[in-house]
Amino acid sequence: MARWRSVSPSFMARGFLRAGVLGRTHTGRLVAPRRGACPLRLLGSVAAGFPSPAEEALLDTMSLDEYLIKRPEATFMLRVEGDSMQDAGILPGDVVLVERGRTARNGDIVIACVDGAWTMKYFYKDGGVRLESANKNYATIRPRYKLAVEGVVSSVIRKLV
Repeated sequence: MARWRSVSPSFMARGFLRAGVLGRTHTGRLVAPRRGACPLRLLGSVAAGFPSPAEEALLDTMSLDEYLIKRPEATFMLRVEGDSMQDAGILPGDVVLVERGRTARNGDIVIACVDGAWTMKYFYKDGGVRLESANKNYATIRPRYKLAVEGVVSSVIRKLV
């Protein structure tokens, strides 16, 4: 049985404002604040298959913002609750980067408001629209009245420590 709760967009916006994920312009419009990126050193590569000799050499510096976010003005973050996407490698406590304005294609993971309740699921459109979990314990969701896809998940961030 799928568990999801209804959360209003204004409630979500207030939470994003408190967390510093969103800011407001002088006219009250919501915006994603641009924080100073923390460039990190790219020192080389490491074998994930057979061991190979590793040499540390400064190859470049890169910002994770630039690496993970293509359109900062259209991207926001959400912390994952629940286990419905565990088989897709998205676990409780992970943070997903969500890009607004992208057209959802079959197989994309989306953030959607379905009949007044928010959820993250695989998106499929084949005659009708269905949202699929990545956990066999959850049923397929087919909107009864209204579906609004708010964004497509572009990255998953997991802190291991």
